[in-house]
Amino acid sequence: MKALRFLAAAALVAVAPLALHAAEPFPGKQIRFVVPYPPGGPLDTVARLLGQKVSASVKHPVVIDNVPGAGGNIGAGTVARAAPDGYTILMGAVATHAINPTLYPTIPYNAEKDFVAVTQVASTPNVLVVNPALEAATVAEFVKLAKSRPGKLNFGSGSTGSAGHLAGELFKSMAGVDMAHIPYKGAAAAMQDLIGGRVDLMFDNFASSAAQVKAGRVRALAVTTAKRSALAPELPTIAESGLPGFDVSTWFGIFVPAGTPRPVVDRLHDEFVKALAAPDVREKMLNLGAEPVGNTPEEFAAYVRSEAAKYAKLVKASGAKVD
Repeated sequence: MKALRFLAAAALVAVAPLALHAAEPFPGKQIRFVVPYPPGGPLDTVARLLGQKVSASVKHPVVIDNVPGAGGNIGAGTVARAAPDGYTILMGAVATHAINPTLYPTIPYNAEKDFVAVTQVASTPNVLVVNPALEAATVAEFVKLAKSRPGKLNFGSGSTGSAGHLAGELFKSMAGVDMAHIPYKGAAAAMQDLIGGRVDLMFDNFASSAAQVKAGRVRALAVTTAKRSALAPELPTIAESGLPGFDVSTWFGIFVPAGTPRPVVDRLHDEFVKALAAPDVREKMLNLGAEPVGNTPEEFAAYVRSEAAKYAKLVKASGAKVD
């Protein structure tokens, strides 16, 4: 009996530090916030804005770690393999969780099984812009023009499989028009050729095209989202312009590794949603062309699943592949 009591006491001593550790409030140390793209873009800028707010709130650093490569796959894979404790989080995007799983033959993670959704950070509308010389001031006029010139018009995008490319493929399918796709190494190069008249149209990020629209170098016909954008409420949607159901946006949000405890997910959710609600953050995000969201983990997870299903069909139909 003495031996049993000794062993029981020893077990309690061994378990006590673990119980104490488990009781420690989250977060208790620095958080690594992985951005799977290079510094300087809207997604990276928003991550830094939010990281500063959350860091000040939780009293621990939220350190941005840019891990670019393979269209976001390398950074996403890094987080998928991290410990599920909330101390490594990902700024995922439509590419990493909806497009890339079908676009690439293999990726270093399972977009559905290896992550838990925390909250959608933002939605960035794309806009259908055309060269001003094109005789079309509305979507309906453009569709009529395209049908009268099958195979003669072309649209540019930042790369094969990008949101701009797939928006064009969806438009072709829904409008019943034949247009050639011209991929570029970046949307900026495509925009320059659109301005120069070498490309007829493109589905561009609103933030990057707004200055060109304002200057009259390109003409905006409609936004690609299901609802009108607060960034340009005067612009109709493509859906209300004759293609009901058309909905394409560039979105991004917070993910953590699968297995992360629900209390940790909830704490991260609350902190990031609070940061998104801060007036200065909202103003800066809107200036970047990003509309803040801040939904629940369940809502974001359902949205990601629907987006993955939609883009899987689009990628397969377009024949787009990245080796």
